[in-house]
Amino acid sequence: MGKVYLVGAGPGAPDLLTLRAAEILKRADIVFHDALVHPQTLDLAARADKIAVGKRSGSHSTAQKFINKRLVDAARDHRVVVRLKGGDPTLFGRAQEEIDALRAAGIDFEIVPGVTAATAASAELGVSLTRRGFARHVVFVTPRAAKGEPENDWATSVLAADTAVIYMGAGLADAISAELIRSGKPKDTPLALVESATFFERRVLLGTLADLPELARRAGSGPTVVLLGAVLKAAIAKPAAVAVEDIEALLRQA
Repeated sequence: MGKVYLVGAGPGAPDLLTLRAAEILKRADIVFHDALVHPQTLDLAARADKIAVGKRSGSHSTAQKFINKRLVDAARDHRVVVRLKGGDPTLFGRAQEEIDALRAAGIDFEIVPGVTAATAASAELGVSLTRRGFARHVVFVTPRAAKGEPENDWATSVLAADTAVIYMGAGLADAISAELIRSGKPKDTPLALVESATFFERRVLLGTLADLPELARRAGSGPTVVLLGAVLKAAIAKPAAVAVEDIEALLRQA
């Protein structure tokens, strides 16, 4: 009986992979990987069979129950099985469903953390998600719910936090902006939309909560997170892809 490693591949750049993750990939016999894992990260698993089981919003995805079964079956045939997930496995990665399946089958497993999109995006902006005496609450949310799941009260969490990071929200930008403003979030709350953080083609768009629908329309098809909160006024470092007009708009808010 083998062991399954739920490994975080980080936000994209291969050199942000942890040393432990790299070492496990080198020993892997088989790797089930997400769609957005960088090819150079996969190259570390030189001796492994590599099977794509990615999920992209709006695209055909591998059923989660099928992935669970493949992991259990693989652990019965291989010594080192890797489930390679973008970002951190335990943040919006459906890791718990895989953990439950492995436990039910009596399969040993280990979670290897990875850099999540929220911290990668804040690094691109040159902004801390927290600030002493100013921003003490950070929340990570997603408004998305799978088919058949109840709606989640994500907006209440955003309203209660000093800083919010919204995962998988670009496609719901109109609804997010409208719901938060309707619930009392000021229209002029500083906001950043960060696409493909840590990749060469990364893009940052700055504005306010009211601007979110337009910013989302200007974004491309890369993985995107939305950051919201007063800490964005303190943007000091100029990200390489930020448009001049966005910087000027942020300075006017400050």
